[in-house]
Amino acid sequence: MTEKSRTEYSARNAAVAIGSRLVAILGGFVSRVVFTHMLSQEYVGINGLFNDILNVLALSELGVGTAITYALYKPIAEHDIERQKSLMRMFRNFYRGVSLAVLAVGLSIVPFLGYLFREQPAVEHLTLIYLLYLANSVLSYRLIYKRILIDAHQLAYIGVLYQTAAWFCQSVLQILILVFTRNFIFYVAVMSLCTVANNLCISARADRMYPYLRDREVQRLPNAERREIFHNVRAMFMHKTSAVIVNNTDNLLLSTLVGIASVSCYTNYFLVIGSVRQILNQMFGGITASVGNLGVESSAQRTRKIFEAAFFLGQWVFGVSAICLYEVVNPFVGLFFGRQYVFPEYITLVLCLNFYLTGMRQPTLIFRDSLGVFWYDRYKSLAEAAINLVVSLILGRYLGALGVFVGTTVSIVTTSLWVEPYMLYKHKLQCPVGRYFRRYGMYAALTFAVWFLVDRLCGFFSGSLPLLCVLRFACCMCVTNVVYLLAYHRREEFQLLKRKGLELLKKGTNRKGKIC
Repeated sequence: MTEKSRTEYSARNAAVAIGSRLVAILGGFVSRVVFTHMLSQEYVGINGLFNDILNVLALSELGVGTAITYALYKPIAEHDIERQKSLMRMFRNFYRGVSLAVLAVGLSIVPFLGYLFREQPAVEHLTLIYLLYLANSVLSYRLIYKRILIDAHQLAYIGVLYQTAAWFCQSVLQILILVFTRNFIFYVAVMSLCTVANNLCISARADRMYPYLRDREVQRLPNAERREIFHNVRAMFMHKTSAVIVNNTDNLLLSTLVGIASVSCYTNYFLVIGSVRQILNQMFGGITASVGNLGVESSAQRTRKIFEAAFFLGQWVFGVSAICLYEVVNPFVGLFFGRQYVFPEYITLVLCLNFYLTGMRQPTLIFRDSLGVFWYDRYKSLAEAAINLVVSLILGRYLGALGVFVGTTVSIVTTSLWVEPYMLYKHKLQCPVGRYFRRYGMYAALTFAVWFLVDRLCGFFSGSLPLLCVLRFACCMCVTNVVYLLAYHRREEFQLLKRKGLELLKKGTNRKGKIC
């Protein structure tokens, strides 16, 4: 059996990730629609708020997953089994400690739950509900560390399939519970059961694939290597802190500054916009291990060429998606969740702008983490978090929900937008970062021009909400992709992606022919 190329690994991981995510999102979406119609607005807000609290507690993971995954790339490429065993033992011990830390910190928050709400919600058994969310978070750390080894071997699709099956079962069970009992406690308890089942299945699969995980005799990592890993962990802790504050405090700020009703509105937008983001992030996540392998085996010039192709693809898919979301998300939310959950258009614009800015970072983040550049921009993360929190608090008091979301925009533009690519080009791609910013400016200028054009065209459509969703989506997809194709079809990055796509198609056709 011939070993697959990095392109084939990436394509398979990305394809399975996107397909699986679509299934999971469909199940989650149906569950959320049933949820919003079966339970009150307070329960919708509580669900979003407690999820954010537990995501903040996940900060204790310290980013060790990224640091150890990076450390695994070289021993995997060199087929060094003993070093892989040592790293995985270290990872296991760390995650056992993390689960206990999350439990301890989570329990310490219980006496202060009442202070998280501007107005106390009419929800019974609030403490018990929070403890169920906490249990799900703690259980998520048990055994799941073995998935990291599967991912590092460029087989991320395996873990994705198990995760998708768990999410799908969870959605079905939660829908049945809501329809027949309307019991929110049972609804939350199902999450823990599915989490445990998913972890057990992935752990058993990893043990079958890599029997050495069950070996009792494991060498301790050399002190120098341990210091290097903890060196990277410290850097990833700073990045993790920033990501948590930027991405998982909006519901907390909305709850305390605006009210639980704004949280319930935002959770529906977060479901829609976040689902699209997850699909696209999964697409790029599928190349993570291949990029790590590329960094070990290829030159800086080759790595830069692949990065610029990935950046080109990222700006295309995130540009199209941002435009589609802005035109469709308001009528979509009004149709499926109710008009009372619809934000004004100016808030939707900021949410979609943040989606675009965050999406444009995705290729840079994949290459930064896979190539081990996360140490160099660690202080950027702290600055980003501080700016986001301060600006959101100040503007949130005067502008409400709009001010909270603008805080995210300001923090991205003043830090991540330029620091992350600068460090990547300086330390790994070995080229002046000016070429990146020239591309970024060209891509963004065309995207905003098309955005303006599409918005004017969509303004001519009228009719029922389902008809508006269909017409606006069709207009966005057709106009944006046609303009991009006309503008970019001669670019080197487009030709490279086209050539890679044709090669994959040809290999797939040849394999089918041999099987037949």
